[in-house]
Amino acid sequence: MLEADYVIVGAGSAGSALAYRLSEGGKYSVIVIELGGSDFGPFIQMPAALSFPMNMARYDWGFSTEPEPHLGGRRLATPRGKVVGGSSSINGMVYVRGHARDFDHWAEAGANGWAFADVLPYFKRMENTKDGEDGWRGTDGPLHVQRGPRLNPLYQTFVEAGREAGFELTEDYNGAKQEGFGPMEQTIHRGRRWSAANAYLKPALKRQNMSLVRGFARRIVIENQRAVGVEIEAEKVIQVVKAQLEVVITASAINSPKLLKLSGIGPAEELTRNGINVVADRPGVGQNLQDHLELYIQQECVKPITLYSKLGLFSKALIGAEWLLFKTGLGASNHFEAAAFVRSRPGYDYPDIQYHFLPAAIRYDGKAAAEVHGFQAHVGPMRSKSRGTVTLSSPDPWQAPKIRFNYMAHEDDWADFRHCIRLTREIFSQDAFAPYRGREIAPGEHVTSDEALDDFIREHVESAYHPCGTCRMGDKDDPMSVVDPELKVIGVEGLRVADSSIFPRITNGNLNAPSIMVGEKAADHILGKPLLPPSNQQPWINPRWQVSDR
Repeated sequence: MLEADYVIVGAGSAGSALAYRLSEGGKYSVIVIELGGSDFGPFIQMPAALSFPMNMARYDWGFSTEPEPHLGGRRLATPRGKVVGGSSSINGMVYVRGHARDFDHWAEAGANGWAFADVLPYFKRMENTKDGEDGWRGTDGPLHVQRGPRLNPLYQTFVEAGREAGFELTEDYNGAKQEGFGPMEQTIHRGRRWSAANAYLKPALKRQNMSLVRGFARRIVIENQRAVGVEIEAEKVIQVVKAQLEVVITASAINSPKLLKLSGIGPAEELTRNGINVVADRPGVGQNLQDHLELYIQQECVKPITLYSKLGLFSKALIGAEWLLFKTGLGASNHFEAAAFVRSRPGYDYPDIQYHFLPAAIRYDGKAAAEVHGFQAHVGPMRSKSRGTVTLSSPDPWQAPKIRFNYMAHEDDWADFRHCIRLTREIFSQDAFAPYRGREIAPGEHVTSDEALDDFIREHVESAYHPCGTCRMGDKDDPMSVVDPELKVIGVEGLRVADSSIFPRITNGNLNAPSIMVGEKAADHILGKPLLPPSNQQPWINPRWQVSDR
């Protein structure tokens, strides 16, 4: 019999953290259901190989969007991890908590108990970092966080150029002060990707009361408005994994709403259209889909110091060999080692633009490297007003859902992106870059008018792969809320959702850290433990925010 006190669907960022905490102490039995296989091997574990797993059917669900109406009908890839560790095993390993104001906004939007003061203790509990700001960071949690070595001079040049342009510097954007230019943090430990699988799931699986079941979750089994198990398919056999206490869905912002709908929880009209019996009419399931978009602003480098010289087969073989033998060298970093968070205009009290800096001109998916030495900034606005949907394409559980982000639907998105391009050019034009700066590769110096910039954005903007929001957390009386502030699915007993789908609004920066935090905090809610005492620490807010963007 497949049976446990708690059944978790999805061994990803939040699911792994949740499994680790629920199985602590040995009191409760826990089963985690995961379709994906092992994360063993250099494609996942070697940080510099990050472009491979995201593009491998073995590790990725392979989703893509419907034709996006505001991007000329382009279909954008929507990778989600199908492997132990979930998307933390295929992501860019960038560690960003989000800004304090993000979580205060969650609380204001009805997610009572999720303000920054409430979540900061959970970020501290999960972290293990030696470099962070005293008192603001965790030093003995399961999740190792480090800074890159920043040996390439271009990293410091980027930070110096930000200073020259009048922006703030920050030594720790995950501490009191997110705003500014400074070092970027990575979930890498001893030269290896430190995914949620390495941090949480594998240690938990050594416990007697914890097990991993391979299978495809078809639906949640609900009897008399209570979740009692999960119907799975494994090797063509359909069976039920029974939950004595609760089922927790941690299957991603794409698969969690899909699974709820297949189980009869969602907009009644959509369920009925697909021949699914309505268990709970929750119109918010699959709505409120959000993401970050980004552009690559690329500049030629006149000195041969970039990663371009390392892209040949011989160089790659040497890098791979050093990493396999010693876990050191260029293979041991994701090469995102400098970052910035800035405000786009006066009147914004916290950053709304994020930069990743890379000493190479190459795409995130590893394709289309410029044939020259170059460097680039990945830049994008953090708080788009556009919202999308995840809807069923059919009642067949194996059919991928329809994903429509509705990217760039709001006119402000266009103005925000044009500002991002012009601001990046301003930073690259500073004296610090003078010894290195060649021609602009992309968009290209001739692309200056609003119309030309909009054309470039429409053709080249890419997802940063931060989907969230589709099972929104909020007040249980709000008809668009899917889960309440304890992450209980409204209208059904014994069922919760705990992953990035519950975010009321997208956070500032990459989503892996807040997703893991959700798993950590969810565990205390589920176990009925006293929540960690709220913090009284106050974030740094730029004293000039009302009059200047810097």
